[in-house]
Amino acid sequence: MQRPPAPAKLLVTVAVALGLGLSLAGCAKPRNGDPETTGSIGLAPDQGPVGTPAEWTERYKANPDDPSVAMGFARALRADGRAAQAVDVLQRTMVQRPNDPVISSAYGKALAEKGDFDAALKVIRSANSPRTPDWRLTSAEGAILDQMGQPEAARRLYETALKLAPEEPTVLNNYALSYTLTNELPQAERILRRAAVDPRADGRIRQNLALVVGLQGRFDEATRIATEALPKDQAEANVAYLKSMLSQPNTWKQIEKSGRTG
Repeated sequence: MQRPPAPAKLLVTVAVALGLGLSLAGCAKPRNGDPETTGSIGLAPDQGPVGTPAEWTERYKANPDDPSVAMGFARALRADGRAAQAVDVLQRTMVQRPNDPVISSAYGKALAEKGDFDAALKVIRSANSPRTPDWRLTSAEGAILDQMGQPEAARRLYETALKLAPEEPTVLNNYALSYTLTNELPQAERILRRAAVDPRADGRIRQNLALVVGLQGRFDEATRIATEALPKDQAEANVAYLKSMLSQPNTWKQIEKSGRTG
């Protein structure tokens, strides 16, 4: 997918202002947050930990038919960059619960992360009834189309999902990410601000907003957004992540890789 390049001057300015040398949080394992919620760029300080694949392996061996355990195991594998293994786990669960929209959404997104876009779309579309569409599946389809380089089609799906679930923050987050990836940052910021004021929004949405504000050169404001009303250690983690993302020459690719909340 061809992305509009970030302005060179902006990225140089960001690198000088915020410094280099930090490991990219988008490439590191996300410490917190639930990747199943559909569309984000960073940590989720106010969510429970994902857990490690090793921790979930033992639980899964003990309870392979428990869908919540399978989902947790797949979530940990995806956070560890092991999408192919997550696909294997979720494929078994799909056989057991073929009509569960949450499992179908997770399975489709794992397939997309593995690079099997056609298979991912087939899973999502098969599970999503035209008569009674599910907003999670509709948004997940949009996320897959975004990865396939079809932002206009993706945005139409986000708009449909928002009609099904008005102002749902995870859908707004995916919608904003779509504009971030095409370097339409003011529009992305407006949508993220709508998401951030919703009491259902988690910490990743605030961090995504901070990143989009920072990409526009408003570094002090971005830092305030990233640290507002957080404990010191979580605020510091957010700032480190923000600096890391903004200092990367391939920021857009990393946003695409780590941006979805689910």
